[in-house]
Amino acid sequence: MGKHKIKNNSKYHVPNLERALKIIELLSNNSQGLIASDISNLLNIPRNSVFRITSTLYDHDYITRDEDLKTFKLSLKLLSTGIKSLSDQPLVEKALPVMHELQKKYKETIPIGILRGDQGVVIEEVVGTHLFRFVLEPGKVFHLHTSAPGKAMMAYLPEQERKELIKKIEYEVFNERTARGPKELEKKLKDVKRKGYAVDHAEEIDGMHCIGAPIFNKRGYPVAAIWITGPSMRIQEKDFKKIGLNVKASADKISKSLGYK
Repeated sequence: MGKHKIKNNSKYHVPNLERALKIIELLSNNSQGLIASDISNLLNIPRNSVFRITSTLYDHDYITRDEDLKTFKLSLKLLSTGIKSLSDQPLVEKALPVMHELQKKYKETIPIGILRGDQGVVIEEVVGTHLFRFVLEPGKVFHLHTSAPGKAMMAYLPEQERKELIKKIEYEVFNERTARGPKELEKKLKDVKRKGYAVDHAEEIDGMHCIGAPIFNKRGYPVAAIWITGPSMRIQEKDFKKIGLNVKASADKISKSLGYK
């Protein structure tokens, strides 16, 4: 990677702020983390400046530090902050009461997520009350070809948009239940549309089941999905249909509050 020059494009620029942004950009492209000397060399920034800036970012939880390797990485705070600005607050406000109702019924975690490019992103959740439960914090990215919310939203996209998205997905295979390509995924999406809800039958994480349904805006576009997530010992295959219809009814209630008929 070549060195990045700090350019003085304006008399009003703040050098250390500019350097901090460059450090954030650099770390976003180096998920394995970087030590201070690498950051200094790659950005041509003095070591003492890197120390002060990373210390400030660390104090405010924007980066993490591995004490053994001495490497810095971006935390999830920037992602979750960005998601909050991108997400539709009226959607979350209307969805939360319904999500709480569903959580009380099953005591499992109930997230809500949206599409972002060829991935999905969690924008809010109601955490389950079981001692052992799954927690998906806002900002968490999920695969579309394996997840219940991903399939729930994709199944109801306009045909051309759905086909283009299916081609863009990177079909990472996690186990024998994972969809391995567009044809296999299309088959699953047809089943979702027939039932009205989608299932993640441990297609990415063994022992984890999820059941989700789409939320529509007043134009009938799938703007989000809610789902229930929990261990397979509690969300059992024999109960998929019953739970799926309950999740669908909850999603429909949210859709109706958004003006969908």
